[in-house]
Amino acid sequence: MTAVLEPQPAVSQDRGALAKMVMTLLDHWALPTEDQAALLGIATSNRAALTRYRKGEAIGTSRDQFERVGHLLGIHKNLRLLFPQNRELAYRWMSTRNKAFDNLTPVEVVKAWGFAGLLMVRAYLDRARGV
Repeated sequence: MTAVLEPQPAVSQDRGALAKMVMTLLDHWALPTEDQAALLGIATSNRAALTRYRKGEAIGTSRDQFERVGHLLGIHKNLRLLFPQNRELAYRWMSTRNKAFDNLTPVEVVKAWGFAGLLMVRAYLDRARGV
């Protein structure tokens, strides 16, 4: 007999707080709904999930999504450290064309390459910070 593990309330609350945090970040980046969904690795038509996350429903129920959230928050941290005096630049960077990405925006890189694109953007910023 296989035991079914129920999510622990504290874990669910933590992932709910994480959901609100990443949705606030995506709002700061001023990205359209379709781009927000693409960054989170969900169907671009799944607006309902984005609404649930904004309300604090647990995010990261799959390893892929949980890791995506971690990389998005890491990207945000890098941007805040690279542009400490220019929050506006830090927030618009994800939707600004970049020569390092063949003149694509970082969001377009993630949309084109999926999880690998997210890793490319994160690695680019890590290198820029000398990490």
